[in-house]
Amino acid sequence: MAVNSKNPETLVLHAGWRADPATGSVAPPIYQTTSYQFRDTEHAANLFALKELGNIYTRLGNPTTDILEQRLAALEGGAAALVVSSGQAASAFSVQNLAKAGDNIVSSTDLYGGTWNLFANTLKDQGIEVRFVDPADPENFKRATDARTRAYYAETLPNPKLAVFPIAEVAAIGREVGIPLIMDNTAAPILCRPFDHGAAIIVYSTTKFIGGHGSAIGGALIDGGNFDWEKFAERQPALNTPDPSYHGAVWTEAVKPIGPVAYIIKARTTLLRDLGSAASPFNSFLTLQGLETLPLRMERHCANAIAVAAWLSKRPEITKVIHPSVQTGEPRARADKYLKGGYGALLGFELSGGAEAGRKFIDALKLFYHVANIGDARSLAIHPASTTHSQLDEAAQLSTGVSPGYVRLSIGLEHIDDILADLDQALNAAG
Repeated sequence: MAVNSKNPETLVLHAGWRADPATGSVAPPIYQTTSYQFRDTEHAANLFALKELGNIYTRLGNPTTDILEQRLAALEGGAAALVVSSGQAASAFSVQNLAKAGDNIVSSTDLYGGTWNLFANTLKDQGIEVRFVDPADPENFKRATDARTRAYYAETLPNPKLAVFPIAEVAAIGREVGIPLIMDNTAAPILCRPFDHGAAIIVYSTTKFIGGHGSAIGGALIDGGNFDWEKFAERQPALNTPDPSYHGAVWTEAVKPIGPVAYIIKARTTLLRDLGSAASPFNSFLTLQGLETLPLRMERHCANAIAVAAWLSKRPEITKVIHPSVQTGEPRARADKYLKGGYGALLGFELSGGAEAGRKFIDALKLFYHVANIGDARSLAIHPASTTHSQLDEAAQLSTGVSPGYVRLSIGLEHIDDILADLDQALNAAG
């Protein structure tokens, strides 16, 4: 990086790239290639043996994607990153990188529906148990821990419950016994830096706010380089015992010439290699374009969402507004502790007319898009119980914060007057 800065506004523009040495191009090129020419047989052998780092095959890494990885790591204050094809792939990899059949992780109940289903069903089928606990009491994580617990997992600003997770409290519990905290920070980039509060790994769906334009699917894992995997070798066998899938490498030993990046190197050289969830170079380019404006966009997202929450709170047909700006007590205290510069763009509310009123409201929207996404520059709306969380039974839905009449909004960058006008006409139509 040519510019020495820790400020996010600068990092999103300058970290990991200055210009193409061959052409002078300021914008990162799209390296739309599958393979890379080796200098000679020794060079090829060194790359495969991790004696040198470099490009082998785009399933493992790509120069365009590498710039995005460097920029994300710099933005979060991490040691290294791995960009993958989707946020779902990132969530799965984050756990599979540490836990094997017979192991378990402890997860917050407050999760996106797709992550809940991944944890409760798909990982279960792979022999990995996920124990769900209520994060309102951080001690619940300790109570659910046993000798084969490999990680804790949570969302910073859970979608759709929107109760900020107690990062430092749970991270401290885990670090005493060698358990890293994995934080999905998808809904709170810029607003929260989980590594500053003790998290070891950050997960993103870059599809959302980081990309910001609803044009590219992607995900990322970021290694904080701040967890002592070797100290807890018995607790973390995946990184401290010979890996038969990679020449018997012991990852904490193999990466010492590179740095404290055992976790991310293992994820790249085993999971990405074998499961193939590689990011498209073109999607990495689009995500880089979005990342450049992330700090500015988050300011507008947050300002608009606060205005919407205040306006909705005065509407008689709404029984409850869910947003950190209108929370009280411990939830508000956690929001103020962990979120800096705003309370996020996600917002939920309950209509007195229940599910039917929610359906009428959604169908009446004109400015808002009815889509299964968040974090777009445009304002979005959805009914989670019948869409994003529909695979969950009613009890599981309620535990994640989804009731039959819950409506979720992702507040965009439009003028606030136009956002409120659309909400007003849709609420009137819903009766």
